[in-house]
Amino acid sequence: MSGRPLLVTDCDEVLLHMVTPFRDWLHEEKNIEFRYDGADFSKALVDRSSGETVAQAEIWALLNGFFDGQMHRQGAIAGAVESISRISEVADVVILTNLLDHRQQSRSDQLRAHGIDFPVVCNQGPKGEPLRRILDEYRPAVALFIDDLPQHHQSAAEHAPECWRLHMIGEVALAPHVACAEERGHAHARIDDWDSALPWILARLEEGVPAPLLETAN
Repeated sequence: MSGRPLLVTDCDEVLLHMVTPFRDWLHEEKNIEFRYDGADFSKALVDRSSGETVAQAEIWALLNGFFDGQMHRQGAIAGAVESISRISEVADVVILTNLLDHRQQSRSDQLRAHGIDFPVVCNQGPKGEPLRRILDEYRPAVALFIDDLPQHHQSAAEHAPECWRLHMIGEVALAPHVACAEERGHAHARIDDWDSALPWILARLEEGVPAPLLETAN
């Protein structure tokens, strides 16, 4: 409860690459092709032997296998480490990541190894309610939320409308295939690289003005 500005940020595809190392692991060890060239990621995994789409239940099992043993493959998004360090000079930072709770320590250790050492909160499902709880705990002068998935911005807009929301997808191969939360009226900006995002973030945090309400697109 410092009263300082607060940044609450996602990890995967904002701070660390996830889809690309996951794809590489699937190709190398599971004989599965990950085709992220469309909007429906439930149909993106294809068994290379049979040519059949991998079932949803198996996708979850593969994701769990990746996070259990392959997190070392995840490299930092360009500019993320330096930008978070700069932001921490003017604001508190919390990592809000959609992982099962038992992976909180492994995620913290992973980020610390990259030079990102801030509190990590694990979550499952929409992020609006956990974001609200973080804001109520810290009571910041102004807050800003970053995530790569538009549905989390919609949830954040519902539960924390006063929080600035930046839609960022740091994986350049993935970004063109994800709907823009700004266009839907759930985020205040869509910026996919840290060099461009950092000045926008610092301006919002240093100005200290709560976010304006947005008109949701039809």
